[in-house]
Amino acid sequence: MLSKIKLQLLGVLCTLFLFSEVSAQTSSSTYSALGLGEFNYSGSATNQAMGGLGISYGTGWSVNFVNPALSTRNTIFNFEAALNYKKLNVNNGSETSDVDGGGLSYVAFSLPVKSGKTTLGLGLNQISSVNYRLLINSQVNNATINANNFIRGDGGISEAYLSAGFVVAKNLSLGIQGSYLFGSSIRTNQLRLTDTLGVDVGIPSEYYERLTVSDVGYKLGAHYMVPLGEKKNLHLGAIYENLGAVNGKAFAKLAAIGQANDLDTDGDLIANDEPGSVYIPNRYGFGFSFEKVNKYAIGLEGQYQDFKQYRSFLDDPTQLKEAIKIGLGFQIVPDYLAIDNSLKRSTYRFGLEFQQTPYYLNNTNINDLGINFGASLPLNQLSLLNLAMKVGQRGTTNNGLIRENYINFTLGFSLNDNSWFYKRVFE
Repeated sequence: MLSKIKLQLLGVLCTLFLFSEVSAQTSSSTYSALGLGEFNYSGSATNQAMGGLGISYGTGWSVNFVNPALSTRNTIFNFEAALNYKKLNVNNGSETSDVDGGGLSYVAFSLPVKSGKTTLGLGLNQISSVNYRLLINSQVNNATINANNFIRGDGGISEAYLSAGFVVAKNLSLGIQGSYLFGSSIRTNQLRLTDTLGVDVGIPSEYYERLTVSDVGYKLGAHYMVPLGEKKNLHLGAIYENLGAVNGKAFAKLAAIGQANDLDTDGDLIANDEPGSVYIPNRYGFGFSFEKVNKYAIGLEGQYQDFKQYRSFLDDPTQLKEAIKIGLGFQIVPDYLAIDNSLKRSTYRFGLEFQQTPYYLNNTNINDLGINFGASLPLNQLSLLNLAMKVGQRGTTNNGLIRENYINFTLGFSLNDNSWFYKRVFE
């Protein structure tokens, strides 16, 4: 038995290590050019399919890293991972462009130390992502010279987290999550000046900026269940996340195209791995959900983060606003006892998700509205194939801004094992 546990644990840890070495690029919003990029707070595939619902509701068949207090519902060992693909149609009112990309979404596992009482969790997750490409053509004032700017950004912030959930009283759970934040984002702006014949005027230049972060943060969670009758429960949940002043270092240089990222080339060195920090405001989340056990669940949740408190690493004049996220989610299981019919035993999910993003441009808030769908299909008695899809729209073409129509797919799996902590009569 012990040898089996060691082999399973080794396999999980190796998988985590391999995934941590993957340099996956996900497709983000064009608006990720602002601040630290596009933040991801929608959780696992099961949460995503329900409009990001995960503060007040979770199941024992999927890892919940939205609220660490709900990890106590994982009474058996659970390993989960997922990939993500996103496609956007970007429209500025006169032109359109298609952008797509994908990569690793998350890796997580939950380990019940004392089933139904104490649970530990470990995983990798993406906090924010930067991925944009912008080509801006304009004419220099009072001159017959055209300016061509190609602006791009890649990267983001990831976290490796360790969490613990505890049942501290009847129907009351508390959780804590500690995270190691790491990653880097690279932004460049290449400028070419050309005359009316398209011939370069002067030397094409490039501004290169690399921000690398390395720090820790924490998240607290609480969950309380109110029994309402036979197999009917009301769930209340809350989270608080503190990342604060995230330490890192910045490199920035202005030089000829292709030379700005090299310290030893000619150019104007602005910052040479200069230490500093970027301030990420605290995040609060609350929610409630109603559940009929093994049949259906419905819930409403909200999250708030005041990005007016945001401070960039190089003190760039970025104007951000409050970020508000509201999610409405629903799931149903047609017949969990239909052993011979996997479709009836599957869980189907739907959701609506509204976000007032922190981006504020031309006196306009950038809002995001999406419709979510998904399902968990049984692979065997315990393990699941998890699917989630979101179709949405972000931004507007009014006031010279950009509207994005997007579709996001998440494909993952949950591998569950109830043999870890059962003693065998014979070894």
